[in-house]
Amino acid sequence: MKIRILPAFVIATVLSMMAPPAVAGEATGAYLAARQARYDKDFAAAAQYFTRALTQDPSNPAILENAVVAHVALGRVDRAVPIARKIEADGLRSQVASMALIADAAIREAHDDILARLKDGRGMGALGDGLIRAWTYLGKGDMTKALAEFDKVATEPGLHAFAIYHKALALASVGDFEGSDKIFSGKSDGPLQRTRRGIIAWAQILSQLERDTEAVALIDDTFGTDLDPEIAQLRAALSSGERVPFALVHNSQDGIAEVFFSLGQALMSETGEDYVLLYARIAEFLKPDHIDAIIMSAELLEGLERYELATEAYKRVPRDHPSFHAAELGRSDALRRSGKTDAAIEVLERLAETHPDLPMVHVAAGDLYRQLERFGDAVKAYDRALALYAERDTDQWFVHYTRGISHERLDDWKKAEIDFRKALELKPDQPQVLNYLGYTMVEKQVNLDEALNMIERAVKARPDSGYIVDSLGWVLYRLGRYEEAIGHMEHAAELEPVDPVVNDHLGDVLWAVGRYNEARFQWKRALSFVEKGSTTSDADPDRIRRKLEVGLDVVLSEEGSEPLKVANETD
Repeated sequence: MKIRILPAFVIATVLSMMAPPAVAGEATGAYLAARQARYDKDFAAAAQYFTRALTQDPSNPAILENAVVAHVALGRVDRAVPIARKIEADGLRSQVASMALIADAAIREAHDDILARLKDGRGMGALGDGLIRAWTYLGKGDMTKALAEFDKVATEPGLHAFAIYHKALALASVGDFEGSDKIFSGKSDGPLQRTRRGIIAWAQILSQLERDTEAVALIDDTFGTDLDPEIAQLRAALSSGERVPFALVHNSQDGIAEVFFSLGQALMSETGEDYVLLYARIAEFLKPDHIDAIIMSAELLEGLERYELATEAYKRVPRDHPSFHAAELGRSDALRRSGKTDAAIEVLERLAETHPDLPMVHVAAGDLYRQLERFGDAVKAYDRALALYAERDTDQWFVHYTRGISHERLDDWKKAEIDFRKALELKPDQPQVLNYLGYTMVEKQVNLDEALNMIERAVKARPDSGYIVDSLGWVLYRLGRYEEAIGHMEHAAELEPVDPVVNDHLGDVLWAVGRYNEARFQWKRALSFVEKGSTTSDADPDRIRRKLEVGLDVVLSEEGSEPLKVANETD
C-alpha cells in the first residue's frame, strides 16, 4: 500500500534542501551555524543553534519550524512542544508542529483538545487525522464512534487494509478478541496482509481465545523454522499452553503511537529518511517501550550517517527484550561505519557470548572480520554460523560465498572453491558467486572455459554491473581474445568510470591490441584513482607506474608471465 506525502506538509520547508527565508536583518552566527547543521543533518547542533537563533528572532517562521523538527528528530518532543505552541500562537500552520502538539495532548489524555484540533484542521493530514480521531474516541470511552471513524477511513481508496488493521488492534485493546480475529482472518473486513507486527498481534489474540494450536500454525506458516528470538519466544510460550497477553496496544495513547509508527513505515518508500524519522520519534515518545519504533529510529539515523545518535538509539533496547540481538547487530554496524571498529567487534563478541545459538550473530562477526581483512577470524565465525543452521536453507548460500572469499584471500583455493560451488548448489546462477568464482579462476589461469561460461551467465543476469562486465572482458583477455575483450572492457569503464581496477584492466587490453597511447591514458586514470584513496588489493600502484615506464610487455617479462600476442600496431 502506498501513501502519498500528506498535503499539509508542503508548507514545511525544513526537510527540503532549499535555503529558508533569511532572518530579518543581519544573519547571525547562530542562524548560519544552524543552517549548516540542518544541511549536515546534525540534529543536535541544529536544535542548539536554531533555539539560540530564536532568542534573536522569536517569530521567524523558518527558525521556529526548523527548531521543532530538530528537537523531534532528536526524540525531544517535550522540548519541541513550547516552540510548536508559539508557531500556532503566531497564526502559522505547520504539520510537524501539529504532530508534536497532538502527541503532547495524547500524553496528557486531553482527548477533547485533540478532537478540537482535528475539527479546526490543525491535524497532520486526512489519513492520520481519521485514525487519530478514532483512537481518541476510544480514549473517551466511545467505542461506537471510534469504530465508525475506522470504517470511514476504510472507505478511502487504497486505505482499507490500513484502517481495518487499526480497527482490529482497537477491538483487541478493549477485549473484543473475537471481533479482532474476524478482521485478521478475513471473516470480517479482512484478511489483512501478513506483516511481522500483525502476525504477533494476531497470535496473541488467538492465545486470548485459547486457540494456541492455531497461533503456532500461523507462526509456522508465516515464518517457517528460521525464527528470530522474539518470534521463537512467542511460539515457545504458545506451544507450552501459556496464555499470552495482547501487548501491542493497551490504550488510546498506544493506539496513536501505532498510527505514527504505521505512517512512518508506509512513508519509507515515498520520502526521505529525515521525514520518516519524525514519525518514529513521536511513536517512541508516546510509547517508550515501542521497540520496533526505537529500532526504526536507529536504522533511519544510521542511514542519515548520524552514527552516534543511531548508537544511542540502539542502546535503548533492553537486554531482556527478544529484539536485543537485532539492536546490538545494528549498534555494531553503526560503530563500524563511524570508524570505531574495535568497539564494533567488542559488541559482536559479547553478543556471541549471550546469543551463541543465533547464526546471524556469527555471520555478522564474520562479515566484520572480512571487511577488516582478518580473514582467519572471519572463517572461524562463518564456521560457527554454518554449524548452527538446523537444516539446509537457500539463504546459506551467502555464508558459503563470504567464507569462500575469506578462504581465497588466505590462499586456500581448495576450500574456497568448495564453498563457492556449494553456494551455487544452494543458489544456482547467483551472479555474484558466478562472477567471483569465474574471475578467480581466470586469475589463477585454471578452468578458463568454465570461467568464461560462468561470467557470461553472470553478465546475462546483471548486464549493468560494471564489475561483472569487467570480468567478462578480462577472461577474454586472458584467453588471448583481445579484440573481443575491448568492447566489454570499454563498457565496464563506462559503468564504473572511477574504479582503478576496471581502468587498469582496460589499459592492459588496449595495450594488447597495440593502442599504446590510450593504454597509458587508462593506466594514468587508474593510478589517479588509487592515489585519491580508492583502496583495493587488485590495483597495485607500483605495478601501474612500472607499466607507464616500460610498457606491459616488459612488466610481464619481468614477472615471468607469458608474453602477449600483440595485435597490429596502429599507434
